[in-house]
Amino acid sequence: MELNAPTLADWLDIDLLTRLTVAAVLGLLLGLERELRGHAAGLRTHGIICFSSAAMAVAAIALYNQLGSTRIDPLRLFEATGAFVGIVGAGLVVFAKGEIKNVTTAAYLWLTAIVGIACGLGQWPLVTAAAAIGLVLLVVLGIIERRLFPKTEANTR
Repeated sequence: MELNAPTLADWLDIDLLTRLTVAAVLGLLLGLERELRGHAAGLRTHGIICFSSAAMAVAAIALYNQLGSTRIDPLRLFEATGAFVGIVGAGLVVFAKGEIKNVTTAAYLWLTAIVGIACGLGQWPLVTAAAAIGLVLLVVLGIIERRLFPKTEANTR
């Protein structure tokens, strides 16, 4: 069996640590609102998904560079992440008392995974824009939604 060459520990550099650390911190920040509202997927879930996505992106880039473009397709990273987040999200969505719950949290996990992949790929403008816009969508629009539609059970949390 032919394996790729091992990556030695001296490869652990500031760029790698930055990509993974930013992903973990942003994942925690993205999960903070969900945690404060008592949703099923909060700080740890978002932090782990964002960090894992970044680590997977870094691994995909490293493997692509080691093996060359003829032997690996790094775009499969998005397929695998989409499938995983879909499974986790499906487990979160609940139909109870005639209402569907946790759809926003499931969708937010998808954004968290994309932010993690962008961190792993070092696409800092995308990371900044996606995290900022995601927080605005969740927090600011959540406040507006609770004020405009105060009678729904989802807005009373």
